[in-house]
Amino acid sequence: MIPRFVPLVVAALVVLFDRFTKDAVQRSVGFLDAIPVIPGWLRIIHTENAGAAFGMFAEGTHPFLRSALLIGVSAIVLLYVASALWHRGSAYASLRTRLALSLILGGACGNLYDRVVHGTVTDFIEVYHGGWSFPAFNVADSAITVGAALLLLDLLYPQRKRMEEGAGLAPK
Repeated sequence: MIPRFVPLVVAALVVLFDRFTKDAVQRSVGFLDAIPVIPGWLRIIHTENAGAAFGMFAEGTHPFLRSALLIGVSAIVLLYVASALWHRGSAYASLRTRLALSLILGGACGNLYDRVVHGTVTDFIEVYHGGWSFPAFNVADSAITVGAALLLLDLLYPQRKRMEEGAGLAPK
């Protein structure tokens, strides 16, 4: 069992890296300017997202309602994830699950900070090819996505079952 503070350190590192990269982009890349990283595939582009992840719900006639809803949902998720990490329940005991929740917590905190302080979230990583492009995202979005993928892996391949099978304890 890893100490309770370790997931909080991971989340804090995600927030720090997210803030550092967003600040660097805001200072050095003009709004909607693009810098090719891998020409034809990946570029840095400075955008501001008023909506949820990947620009969902960015359009609308009620920006105050949208902001209040997004901040409220983010706060509820943060409280749930922080509670899950703090309490040592068996459902959240595996290293992979705790890492996943830590990444989600850090990413949610990073984007929530932007939304509360700036009213928008700075996105700057764009994957594209030809006429296709994936909506711009940031470090926080990446951490949330990786965390969600790890949780999905945990659902599909629980570690406890694998450990029992390795020890010959699983039912036959």
